[in-house]
Amino acid sequence: MGISPRQFEQLQSRVRGARRRASTADMRVSSAASNRGHEIILGVDPSLRGTGFGVIRAIKPQPVALALGTITCPASWARSRCLAKIHQTLAEVIQEHQPTLCVVEGLFFAQNLQTALIMGEARGAALVAAATAGLEITEIAPRKVKQAIVGYGAAQKLAVAKMVQRRLNLAALPDPDAADALALALAHCQGVGRFSLASPKRI
Repeated sequence: MGISPRQFEQLQSRVRGARRRASTADMRVSSAASNRGHEIILGVDPSLRGTGFGVIRAIKPQPVALALGTITCPASWARSRCLAKIHQTLAEVIQEHQPTLCVVEGLFFAQNLQTALIMGEARGAALVAAATAGLEITEIAPRKVKQAIVGYGAAQKLAVAKMVQRRLNLAALPDPDAADALALALAHCQGVGRFSLASPKRI
């Protein structure tokens, strides 16, 4: 039995619709699987003298903080010694808590070239620790993290720390560097996309 050209077009349209629905379903499953794969997330706010870190477990109804702190290095230390401590400490944190994702603060514009180079070195030490452990690494720009956590891209550090304390139900206010690191992990955990922000950039 033959079919008319119009019936043929309708049949093709139904097939294309079914394929689109299947593709959408596959994407949702893939996204859900990805989220399940990153239950434990490490946030890192790199700095030569004070690198903040925070580890959270992404569970409902709200994430839980597993570890937080600041890797401090005295001004008297040589840069190479600071970089070694950043790498070693983060490697130990990763070994203890076994995160599968590391979120670092994105690069920012610095008028002082020397400052930019030093910050880049600290960031590199942190990235090597995460990459050596096989973690997936993404970055989020500082303004986007503040927008996601506080709702204002130019929020002060104290506002970020207070919101992080509230979100994670922390007994005490975290120090600024650790708070920024936890904010990075939280921003990724909650999905910055719902704030109309760009998705985290994978490194």
